[in-house]
Amino acid sequence: MIPTVIFLVALLLVTLGVAAYATYAERKVAAFMQDRIGPDRAGPFGLLQPIADGVKMIMKEDFMPASANRWLFFLGPAIAMTTALLTGVVIPWGGTLDLGGTAFKLQVADPDIGILYVFAMVSIGVYGIMLGGWASNNKYALYGAIRAASQMVSYELTMGMSIVALVILTGSLSLNDIVEQQRAGLWNIVYQPLGFLLFVICAFAECNRAPFDLPECETELVGGYHTEYSSMKLGFYLFAEYVNMFISSAVISTLFFGGYDVPFLDGLGLPQNVTVILGTVALFLKITFFIFLFMWVRWTLPRFRYDQLMDLGWKSLIPLAILNVLLTGVGYYLKNGI
Repeated sequence: MIPTVIFLVALLLVTLGVAAYATYAERKVAAFMQDRIGPDRAGPFGLLQPIADGVKMIMKEDFMPASANRWLFFLGPAIAMTTALLTGVVIPWGGTLDLGGTAFKLQVADPDIGILYVFAMVSIGVYGIMLGGWASNNKYALYGAIRAASQMVSYELTMGMSIVALVILTGSLSLNDIVEQQRAGLWNIVYQPLGFLLFVICAFAECNRAPFDLPECETELVGGYHTEYSSMKLGFYLFAEYVNMFISSAVISTLFFGGYDVPFLDGLGLPQNVTVILGTVALFLKITFFIFLFMWVRWTLPRFRYDQLMDLGWKSLIPLAILNVLLTGVGYYLKNGI
């Protein structure tokens, strides 16, 4: 019990640390693509910039409109941040360490419905955005919240069906089982390239990242669902986006790229703990690549119009996801029978 609590606290700190420095990395990536320098004043190479941003956010005036619903106004960012942090507990971050004869698994919980738990948390997260937009009593915030809700519903259908095809192959909803199955054979990206592409596109939409950042579209909605928010309540909304990006990258790596698996590593005869640590490092390298992909796309592609966003979701992605499920089912039947 105590090792699990310690790991849970460590996971929380790592998640917050990665999300904080993702804001720094985002500015550096943007600066690289726009041929400028980026943060370089706060600390060596600007490494203290996330801390400076946090202090600035805390010191800002915490303003709330007189016409806002007080309790829902507080509840919105709290739900967005809490659900983002809770998602990571079912992800297997590594194998099992041997600490003085005691086995210590690098996963807080391994429920049989692991991937469904992730979907449930993501679905609850949209309530944080909806409550924020509604409670602000501002028409631009409400428009942003409505956009977020309709976007989530549209793209969660495709994301869910891309997982259905994956579950047909693996026969389990447990994230640990999915990783172990990939360790015993090939990574799922080999069998499910279309499912992977659909899942990544939907992950961009679920995280409200460009080119799907219409719920907070400044050029059309001032600031979108968080127009009326300031200080740390705004900080929670912005920080939750980076936490979601980190968790989404971890889920993509786990489902399609073997999680903490490193090909041929087990055959080198290294001590168990060394193998587990190298596997965890490999998982974080995969996560880093997908976080970079999120940033690369943001600073490369223009934003969709809202009707284009809906057309893409309902007329292209959902039919492709249904086709992927059918093809996967037929392929599984031809290989294994019923």
